[in-house]
Amino acid sequence: MRIACIVEGYGEREAVPVLIRRIAFQLDPGLNVRIPHPIRLAKSRLLQPGELERAANLAAIHIEGSGGILVVLDSDDDCPAEVAPRLLARVRSARSNLPSAVVLANKEFESWFLAAARSLRGYRGFPDDLEPPAQPETVRGAKEWLSRHRREGACSPSVDQSSLAAHFSLDLGRRAPSFDKCCRDVTRLLAALRASPR
Repeated sequence: MRIACIVEGYGEREAVPVLIRRIAFQLDPGLNVRIPHPIRLAKSRLLQPGELERAANLAAIHIEGSGGILVVLDSDDDCPAEVAPRLLARVRSARSNLPSAVVLANKEFESWFLAAARSLRGYRGFPDDLEPPAQPETVRGAKEWLSRHRREGACSPSVDQSSLAAHFSLDLGRRAPSFDKCCRDVTRLLAALRASPR
């Protein structure tokens, strides 16, 4: 079972496969999911005509034409509910033969960690009384929020993101609607791949 990922940041290159494996394990501990090293392209480039399609075709090569494609980006100031369907239509136009999903983290990927902040208590320099913000997905600057609440200095996506992705509570993370959508989309991709003939 293969899933190729398209991401925008260096931290997500390591963190997104961790998330997929954790969601798959929650669904069925016996699932064997192979995730080639994600394709990384800046969001500004992916939004240009033809670039996301080119990345989707490269993703299909990485999974040898058999598997699914998952795109994970930050929404920044865009509305995820408006942008994600347009990007998904572009991926599907390029690779209609493969199941695919597009997830835009509302504001930033790190917003999902804010939603699950209580599960980070005492981990990697976070205080034992860490509390999440009331509306995690409205915080502009989630990386900075994490850095301000950490005793061991600034959070670095390339250093910390995969470790936080491996540790944070998926259930608490689902307080963030965009992470809940991520879990549902990955589950749907896995279901499609299990149902497809090998």
